This record gives sequence, C-alpha cells and structure tokens, in this order.
Amino acid sequence: MKAYKSLIRRVGYYALRPHPPHYPSPFRNPVLIVGSAPVSNLPEGYQSNYHLLTINGSQSVSTGWGLADPDVTFLQYRQVYGTNDNAVAVRKALKDQSTGHLYVMRWTQSRKELEDGLAAFNYSYRHLHIVNRLQRMALFKRIMGYLNTEDDLETRFSNGVTAVLYALASGARAVIITGINPASQGHIYNNLNLGRQHSQTDHDVLVALLRAGHPVYTADPDVAQSTGLPLWKADNWTLGS
Repeated sequence: MKAYKSLIRRVGYYALRPHPPHYPSPFRNPVLIVGSAPVSNLPEGYQSNYHLLTINGSQSVSTGWGLADPDVTFLQYRQVYGTNDNAVAVRKALKDQSTGHLYVMRWTQSRKELEDGLAAFNYSYRHLHIVNRLQRMALFKRIMGYLNTEDDLETRFSNGVTAVLYALASGARAVIITGINPASQGHIYNNLNLGRQHSQTDHDVLVALLRAGHPVYTADPDVAQSTGLPLWKADNWTLGS
C-alpha cells in the first residue's frame, strides 16, 4: 500500500509539474518564523522590517510580543473545522486575528467552505491560498533537491519546516526560526502536552539545510544545541546584508 501510494503521488507530480508556493516578491529582509513549541524567543536585534511568518496558532506568540500582523500564516486543513482539542485550541488562539497571506495545507473541500470556516472564528486575511499535496511536494523538492511523497509519519514534515522551505524558495537571505523545536512536546497555545508527529523528519531537514549552506538560524539556544543551527545574533544581518 505504501509503495502504491508513493507511485501514485510521483506519477501525479511528474504529470502535472506543480509550481511550489512562494511569496509574491522576494524577501529582502530577514524572515522570522514563529512556531508553536512551548518556548519561543524574540530574536536579538529584531527589527520591524523583518518579514514575519506564523504557524498554526503561533500568532498568539507574536501578538503577545506586540508585533504587527504576520506577512504569512500557514494553517493545517483540519484546524479549520476539526473537533479535536488541538484544532479547537488553534481556532481560539486565532480568533479575531488577521494575516497577510494565509496558506491552508491540503484543503480538499470547496473554497466557499474554507472561507465560511475561517469566518466562523473571524480570522481574516488579504490573500487566501490553498496548497495541495503536489504543490507541497514541489516546494520540498525545490529546496531539498529530491521528492518527498510523505507516505507515512516517518517522512512527513511540519508546517514549521514548510515555512522554512517557503522562505528559502522566496529568496530569503536569512531565516530565523523560534518555537520550532523537533525535540519538544506540547504547544504554546494549549496545555495538552501533545507529542510532535514529525520530530525526526523536521530535525533531519534542518540539519540538511545547515549542511547545504542555507542561511537558517535559530533564536532558541536549545535548538541551536540539538541541531547545530547557528544562534541568531544582532550583527548577523549587518554581516549578511
């Protein structure tokens, strides 16, 4: 079954040649990606001209820091109508908030149903994008250089890693992650202490990006220690700009 699933997805990918999602214009300044792990840190030397990307309910963190609405938000399809505790917590965290570009992963129902679901918790956006599985595969391949058909939990990657790949595909010359910790459990916006389903894949992707020389940093000392990613310092942008 796994081999068949992989074959079907590969055939679909090469038949349709999907374009990976990317920001409308290249990112000119550092990109800050705020994930939903329990510990996040505002990067040293943060400036208001940094591009801000948030993941699922992590906008509650950036709002708490007093930052403006995100430029981009990534949301899993099940968090729009899902009834499990985590989906309910995400909607509560995002209620009455807004973003620039909202990307909803692997939504398969109608656009009207998606718009209605978002309106139900008053989450607004300037641009709404639906990213299907093949486009997500294209994004992974664009940066990593190989096709990942995400056949099982061992090969799937998180929305946090999706955001990192998106930033790099959008020309970012410095990507800073915080609250994206493959070794952590739980989410900042709830007390469920849920385990992370993509821990090993996320770790492996971050390490591979580091080894390939991509400009990915972390604002979290624990993540710097566990992955080898350099810890962001205030003078990194002065040196890289």
